[in-house]
Amino acid sequence: MKRIEEAALVAAMAVGTLGFSVIGLRSIEQPIQAAAQSPTTTTATSQRPTSATTEDAGATVYAKQCAICHGDQREGILPAFPPLLGIQHQLTDDKIAEIIHKGKGRMPGFPQIQPQELTALLHFLGTSEMPGPSTTTAAESSGAEAHASGLAEAGGSLFRQNCAFCHGRDAMGGETGPDLTQSKLVQADVNGDKISPVIKEGRIEKKMPAFNFSSQELLSLVAFIHARETAAASQKGKRRGVEVSDLQTGNLQAGKEYFNGAGGCAKCHSPTGDLAGIASRYQGLRLEERMLYPRDATSKVTVTTPNGKTIDGTLAYRDEFVIGLRDADGTYHSWPVRKVKFKVDSPVDAHVELFPKYSDDDIHNLMAYLQTLR
Repeated sequence: MKRIEEAALVAAMAVGTLGFSVIGLRSIEQPIQAAAQSPTTTTATSQRPTSATTEDAGATVYAKQCAICHGDQREGILPAFPPLLGIQHQLTDDKIAEIIHKGKGRMPGFPQIQPQELTALLHFLGTSEMPGPSTTTAAESSGAEAHASGLAEAGGSLFRQNCAFCHGRDAMGGETGPDLTQSKLVQADVNGDKISPVIKEGRIEKKMPAFNFSSQELLSLVAFIHARETAAASQKGKRRGVEVSDLQTGNLQAGKEYFNGAGGCAKCHSPTGDLAGIASRYQGLRLEERMLYPRDATSKVTVTTPNGKTIDGTLAYRDEFVIGLRDADGTYHSWPVRKVKFKVDSPVDAHVELFPKYSDDDIHNLMAYLQTLR
């Protein structure tokens, strides 16, 4: 059997480097400035202008402030930065405006954007280039009609804009979302009776947001998902992934010894602490991917400014031009890298250093041990 670990390793390394490698190809017109406090903004949900001039102004603001991370066409730069096409289905204008001014997660705030620019930007973000909905109503569609190619095609456009970031462009699983073509809920669905409520209400406990789609849009999404399910089921006799049993061939005792010894895992992790129950949360290839390259691992950074002042915090942004952090109060700070000194403490580096050292037996044995931590 080919080395499964090599495939997982390549995928894991791609996740860790794609975002920065893409950014590195683009020029940054202005360094991101520290966002200490968001200024008062006008109500974002006021009547949106519809003139071409306003749309052009919004496109200009987007190109200057947003395109470097979210793509020239709002398509996103996966896996690091999500697409913004169809964002109005997920968030209100007020919420979008708040995120723009204050930032969220790894995204810094942009309090310098003026109310007129913000209004134009919101108008631009609200425009859509996706195919118009079919005139067939949900009540008229059933069975084969719901799976018509035209309806599924429209659903595919919606899916790629709103769902592909988590579930993959083909609905067969992505960075954080499961493979929908093998979902028991999808298999039990009839004309959207199971899928539609999940889309409309979300699954907050699994970090899936709720979406505000029309009945027609929901119908097209359901049609696309079922079309992908049908296409996947037609691949008889073909392996579509790595089975859990493929990764259960190691030696438990040897894996435990590697964890506590040569692997150095016990220096940062504890089977009764941060790793308690990890095998219940992740199985098979997903568990192995987290072992090789853990996602969401936070890094600490200390920045020393030209006047000798030091600021500690969690690394929020880094490329060859800018270093950014969030301090203990949650305030975002950033500096041009050429003007400061900084030291990054990245726990994930220990995993990277093990890549050239792993043998097949090391990985299989370590997996055997991790799968006992339930």
